[in-house]
Amino acid sequence: MVDVTVVGGGPTGLMLASELRLHGVRVVVLEKSAEPTEQSRGQGLHARSVEVMDQRGLLDRFLEVSEKFQVGGLFGGIVKPWPDRLDTAHAYGLATPQPVTERLLNERALELGTEIRRGREVAGLSQDGDGVTVELTDGTRLRSRYLVGCDGGRSTVRKLLGVGFPGEPAKVETLLGEMEVTEDPATVAAVVEEVRGTQLRFGVAPIGDGVYRVVVPADGVAEDRAAEPVLADFRRQLRAFAGTDFGVHSPRWLSRFGDATRQAERYRSGRVLLAGDAAHVHPPTGGQGLNLGVQDAFNLGWKLAAEVAGWAPEGLLDSYHAERHPVGAAVLDNTRAQITLLGADPGAAALRALLSKLMDFEEVNRYVTGMITAVEVRYDFGEGHELLGRRMRDLNLKRGRLYELTRGGRGLLLDQTGRLSVAGWADRVDHVVDVSEELDVPAVLLRPDGHVAWAGEDQRDLLRHLPRWFGATSG
Repeated sequence: MVDVTVVGGGPTGLMLASELRLHGVRVVVLEKSAEPTEQSRGQGLHARSVEVMDQRGLLDRFLEVSEKFQVGGLFGGIVKPWPDRLDTAHAYGLATPQPVTERLLNERALELGTEIRRGREVAGLSQDGDGVTVELTDGTRLRSRYLVGCDGGRSTVRKLLGVGFPGEPAKVETLLGEMEVTEDPATVAAVVEEVRGTQLRFGVAPIGDGVYRVVVPADGVAEDRAAEPVLADFRRQLRAFAGTDFGVHSPRWLSRFGDATRQAERYRSGRVLLAGDAAHVHPPTGGQGLNLGVQDAFNLGWKLAAEVAGWAPEGLLDSYHAERHPVGAAVLDNTRAQITLLGADPGAAALRALLSKLMDFEEVNRYVTGMITAVEVRYDFGEGHELLGRRMRDLNLKRGRLYELTRGGRGLLLDQTGRLSVAGWADRVDHVVDVSEELDVPAVLLRPDGHVAWAGEDQRDLLRHLPRWFGATSG
C-alpha cells in the first residue's frame, strides 16, 4: 500500500506530489495520457504562484524559460499599468506555456522520488476505513491510504465519488489552437486590432517560428464537448468575424473551451479529496485556472502529509475545504463578471468603459490586480492580528531572505526577539532568530504554505496556537 495516489499528472497533481514528497510521503501519480500535453491552455503564473515557486526553490528554473510581465487588472479585457504597492516582493507574472510548466514540475516531482505512471486511467474507486482502492482500465488495482483527484473538469474521481458539481452549463464556446498563418503579419495585426474593437473574444497572435495562437468564438455550443474541433471550424469562424481566415494551416493542436462555471459541493469525501479543475471549472478569463489549482495543491500538501505522518491535529485536513472552497467560489464569481464584460452588446461595452475609468484609481486597480493574482487571499483564522490568515510576502532579513528558509515545507517561527521557543515542535517547525526592517511585529508563526498562523511576542500565547496547526508536542 502506498500513502497517497494522485490521479492526474497536470500542474496541480505534480505540485501536490512534490509537496507530499517533501515530507517523505510515498506517492504514485496516475496519468491517463501516455505523453505530456502539447496544448498550452495555461499561459503563465500570476504573482502568488511566482511566490509559491520561490518558497520551494523553483523560481530560478521558471525565470530561465519565462518572460516577466506587469499588466495590472487583466480583468474582462481591461488592461491597466501595474499598480503601485502591491503586497508582494514579486510584483510580476511569468509568461510560461503550460507544457513548460508541466515539464518543470514533472522534473521536480521525479527529483523528489515521485513515481509517475503514464497511460493509466481510472475505471473504478472504493474506500473503507483504512484506505482507497482504484481499479484501472487495464484491470490492475492500486491501494493507498488516501487519494486525490486532480484529473480535470471531467474528473472521473469526482464522478465515481458522486460529489455534486452544481453551477451553470456553457452558454458560449470559444475555439483555441496553435497553427501557422500565410497572411502577412502586418495585415494580421491590423485586422485583429479592428475586430477586437468590438469582439474581445477574438485574437490571432504570433508565438514564434511562424506559429500563431488563435482564439475565436465558436458557432454555438458543441453537442459532444469531448470532441475536438477541426481546422475547418477555425477557418469558418475566422471568416465570420474577420472576413478572412488568414490562410491558417498546419495546426499544432486544436481545442475548445466554454463558459461553464461549476464547483464541487465538497472537496473531501472520506479518504478522497479533489483539487484543481476536478474541484472547480470556470472560463479562463484572467488566466486564473492553472494558478488556482497549483495553490490548491500548496494548501493541501502539508496537511495531507501531516495526516499520513500521524501528527495532524483534529480538523486540519478538513480545513483544506474550509479554506479553498471560498477561494474557488470567489474566482468563479469574478470570471462570471468578466464574461459579462467581454460581451459584444452595448450594455457590456458601457459597463466595460465604466469599470475601466474606475480602475484608473490606484486603489481599485490594486484591488482587482490583487484579486486576479491571488496575493490578497486571506483565510479565516478567527480574531487576531491583521496579518493572521494572510500569506507572508518575502522579506529581506539580516541574513538572507524569508523564502529561502521555506524550501523544506515546514512551519517557521520568525523570531525578532530571540526570546521565544518551539520546543516540542522542533520536528515540524523551524525556529529562526533574525530581524527584518519590513516586519513590524515581534514574531510570526508561518504554516508550511506561508500563511500567518500567529503574530506577537508572548510565549504563552504562542503555545496556545502551535497545537492548532502542528498537533501535540513530540516526545
